[in-house]
Amino acid sequence: MKCLILSAGKGTRLQPRYNCKPLAPVLGIPLIERVIRTAVCAGVEEFYVVTGHKEAEVSQFLDQLTERCQIPINHIHNNEWDKGGNGLSALKAKAHLNESFLLMMGDHLADPKLLKDLLQNRLSDGDIIVAVDRNVDTAITDIRDATKVLIHDGKVKSIGKNLKRFDALDTGLFLCTPTIFEGIEQSISKHDDSTLTGGIRRLSENGSVKVFDIGQKFWIDVDNPVALKKAEGVLLSQLRGKQSDGPISRYLNRLLSTRLSRYLARFPITPNQISFISFLLCIFATGLFLGEGYVTLLFGGIIAQFASVLDGCDGEIARLKFQESAYGKWFDAVLDRYADGFLLFGLTWHAYMTDTQLASVVAGFMAILGSFMVSYTADKYDALMISHPKWHVRIGRDIRIFLIFLGALLNQVLWTLVVIAFLMNAETIRRVYVCKTNE
Repeated sequence: MKCLILSAGKGTRLQPRYNCKPLAPVLGIPLIERVIRTAVCAGVEEFYVVTGHKEAEVSQFLDQLTERCQIPINHIHNNEWDKGGNGLSALKAKAHLNESFLLMMGDHLADPKLLKDLLQNRLSDGDIIVAVDRNVDTAITDIRDATKVLIHDGKVKSIGKNLKRFDALDTGLFLCTPTIFEGIEQSISKHDDSTLTGGIRRLSENGSVKVFDIGQKFWIDVDNPVALKKAEGVLLSQLRGKQSDGPISRYLNRLLSTRLSRYLARFPITPNQISFISFLLCIFATGLFLGEGYVTLLFGGIIAQFASVLDGCDGEIARLKFQESAYGKWFDAVLDRYADGFLLFGLTWHAYMTDTQLASVVAGFMAILGSFMVSYTADKYDALMISHPKWHVRIGRDIRIFLIFLGALLNQVLWTLVVIAFLMNAETIRRVYVCKTNE
């Protein structure tokens, strides 16, 4: 599937903060790159981007993106971009698109699942499908500036920004046949209207424009600083609620890590670097545990908990910046196991040096063993829970580190090791039973 992206406008409402709208960063990724990468996630294989304002800068960036990500991106310059009417930009690509294609706006962000669902639709010759949002009252896009759509029998009856009566909002996402170019040309010749909306309006007169209801899926027109901030907020909120998150991660750590990720996204730091920094913090916390007294113990616990929060940022940055990799997940897991071993050894040492009881060594050994076994059994257990989510109870590293933090805060190191040892080994036994009875 090919995709046409219209990105020729000046974007005056984002100025003077961002002088080149397509390159305005959204959580560390230029707007046009985020649009392209989202479409790639939905299955698009080749792109045609129509440029205009700041054409040299945008084209250079697109060439670099093509080389960096091996994505075929063709840029077409619209030398009439300042005449108004995004339909003129669409017409510049007419010679390149003689089959069905996805049409997107260069300043609209959307959920990849939305695009995937849209691309599942079949087009008859001469048809156009407009993705519409019927949730008019709850849309995060500014409704005053949005293009409205009046629907009748599943087709567009009327479309425009100034409709008094309407059923939905135009999301700026279209599944098109080359007929769209004919509609724009007719709109220009008969009504002197060079907008894409004008072309859609012309085609709707003969019933050629169908609608696709996006349901509750996310989309937004990033047209001003307020919309940009809203878009970032939604993208960050989507990082929460991972199935593999335990209760501490879900209800505490993610609230903090997503805020931290918003800040980290501005910098060229990689997910693997974040994983390694989190590991180093755990080593530092272990060094504090090896010291004597409550103060070093307390600061060690605080640093360990902060490392646990930071450990959530590596995956968040990876998803926000499209840097997810199998190696990155594996590398993070390896460092986590080392970090857990060091932290629990440090606590064991602290407990033994405090009271020199054999119970400290036994509790520490069982805590380390149970922690490693919980991690070892996670893959099979989590895979089973995908098909049986109602049985999913996630007891893992987030709880373990939080117990270490609480134990340090309350100065109850031995009892912390005992609780971790019991909880982790009991969870391992429970997983063995669950996996055996549901194989």
